[in-house]
Amino acid sequence: MSRKTTVLILIVSFVLIMLNCGENKMERQFKTFLAKHLLAIQPLQKEMNLKYWEAAITGKKENYDIYADREFKLRKIYSDSTEFALIKSFRESGDIKNELYKRQLDLLYNSYLSNQIEPGLLKKIVQKSSEVENKFSVFRGTVGTATVSDNEIKSVLKTETDSKMRRDYWLASKQVGVEIEKDLIELVKLRNQAAVKLGYDNYYIMSLELGEQNVEELNNIFDELADLTDEPFAELKNELDAILADNLGIGVGGMMPWHYHDPFFQEGPLVYNVDLDKYYEDQNIKELVENFYSGINLQVGDILERSDLYEKEGKNPHAFCTDIDREGDIRILCNLKNNEGWTETLLHELGHAVYDKYIDPDLPFLIREPAHSFTTEAIAMLFGRLSRNAYWLQEMIGLDDKERDEIAGLVQKSLTMKQLVFARWCQVMFRFEQKLYEDPDQDLNTLWWDLVEKYQYIKRPINRNAPDWAAKIHFTIAPVYYHNYMLGELLASQLHSHIVHEVLGLDNDTGISYINQKKIGSYLKKKVFAVGSKYPWNEMIKNATGEYLTAKYFVDQFVE
Repeated sequence: MSRKTTVLILIVSFVLIMLNCGENKMERQFKTFLAKHLLAIQPLQKEMNLKYWEAAITGKKENYDIYADREFKLRKIYSDSTEFALIKSFRESGDIKNELYKRQLDLLYNSYLSNQIEPGLLKKIVQKSSEVENKFSVFRGTVGTATVSDNEIKSVLKTETDSKMRRDYWLASKQVGVEIEKDLIELVKLRNQAAVKLGYDNYYIMSLELGEQNVEELNNIFDELADLTDEPFAELKNELDAILADNLGIGVGGMMPWHYHDPFFQEGPLVYNVDLDKYYEDQNIKELVENFYSGINLQVGDILERSDLYEKEGKNPHAFCTDIDREGDIRILCNLKNNEGWTETLLHELGHAVYDKYIDPDLPFLIREPAHSFTTEAIAMLFGRLSRNAYWLQEMIGLDDKERDEIAGLVQKSLTMKQLVFARWCQVMFRFEQKLYEDPDQDLNTLWWDLVEKYQYIKRPINRNAPDWAAKIHFTIAPVYYHNYMLGELLASQLHSHIVHEVLGLDNDTGISYINQKKIGSYLKKKVFAVGSKYPWNEMIKNATGEYLTAKYFVDQFVE
C-alpha cells in the first residue's frame, strides 16, 4: 500500500470519526440504514421521473411502461416489512435525538407505513380503483337517445337559456354516479379495511395523518372559513341568482342546480367576465414571465432551458412541474399560447419550480422537498393570480390608467365570485368525504344534498334520490386530497398579506403588482423555500408568517 493511499485512508477514517462524534449507537445504526436506503431510492426516483418526463413529451407507451415498472420497484422498497420493523424500532427507542435524523425518520415511517397493506388486499384496492376510473373514462351521459360529452354538457350549462334543456344536460352529468356508486362504496370499504389493519379508525384518518394533517386541525380551519364566508357568500349568491334568473327569464325562486354554469356549482358563473386575452396575444409570454421572476430575485432561465413549453404531436396537453433529482434538474411542461390562461399557467408552474429550486441543497435528500403538497400549490397560486392583476398588466405590457381601472373593477368582482364559490364548494367536498369514510353505509344521497343546501345555498331537486355525489371523480382518483386545494388558496392569501404588510411595509395592497420587488423573492427563499420539509407544514407557516394557517387573510383579500 502506497504512502498516499495510507494517508487518504487515515483522512477518511478521521472524517468518519468526527461525523460520528456525539452520536449514540442507535443514531449510528439509523445513519447506516439511511445511507443504504438512499443508495437504493435516489437513482430509482431519478430514472422514474426522467421516464415520466419522456413519456409526457413524446406520448410513447414504452416510456410509460418503464415509468410504471420503476414506480412498482420503488413501492416494493417501501413495502418491505423487515425494514419497516427496523424503522419502528428506531422511533420507539427514543434514542434518535438529532433533529434532522428525527425528521427523516418521521418521513420514512409515513412512507413505509402507507405501503404496508397486505398484498392481496392492496391488489383488490388497485383493481377496484382502476375499474372505477375506467368506467368514468368511458362513460358518456345521454339526453334522450343522444350521447353527450362532458364538453357538450359544460357548453349547454354556460350558454343555454331553455330550462328544460339545461335540466336534461345537468341530469346527464350525474348519470355516471349511478353507474359507479356500488363499486365506489366497495372501494371505500376496501380502503377502510386496509386502514383498520394498520391501526387507524378509517382510511380518511390514516391518509390525513400520513400526510401530517389531522381532522381536528382541518375542522378548525374549515369551520373558520365557513363562518367568515357565510354572510358574504349569501349576499353574493343573491346578487348572482338575480342576474342568472334575469338572463334565463325565470323568477329567482325558480333557481335550481341546473341553472348554474357547471354541474356542481364549483366555478363562478361568467357574469362579470372580462376578456384579457387581447392583452397577451401580441406578447412573448415566456419572456414576459421570465422577466417578472427575475425582477423579484427568482431566476428561472435555467428552468426554462430544460423545459418543454410548446405544443407538439403526442405531447401531454396539460401542464406540470417536476423535480427530476432534487439536485437542481427542475423542469416544467406547458403548451403555451399567447393568452391569459397560459400566462396564468406559466406563472403557476414556475411558482412550483422556484420552490423546488431554492430548497437548501445542503439539506438531507429526504427533506429536500416542499413542506407539503399544498404549500407548493400556494406559491403557484400566489403567482398565478397575477395574470389577472390589472396593475401587473399595466406595468408588464403598458396600459393607460383608464383602461387599467376598467379592468381592475371587473376582475376584482370576478375573482371575488370565483374564490367565494370555490370556498363554499370545498366545504361540501371536505365534509362529505369525511363522513363517507366514517360510515359508507349511511344515506349518502341525502347527506350530499344536506351539505349542498347548507354551504352552497342550492335547492335540491324535488324527490331526488340519486348518488349525485359519486359523479365527482376525485373521490376515486384523488381520495382525501381535495381539501388541499382550498388550503393552498388560504396560504397564498396569508403569504400575500405578510408580503404586503411585513416585507414591503405597505398599509394595504391597493395597486400592488409585485414587479421588481426583490424583497419578495428574498423573503420566500429564506422563509419558505430554503427549509424544504425540515418542519411540518404548519410550523413552517408560523415561522414564515408569524401565525399558523388561518382563513382570515383569504377573506380579507377577496371579501372585505
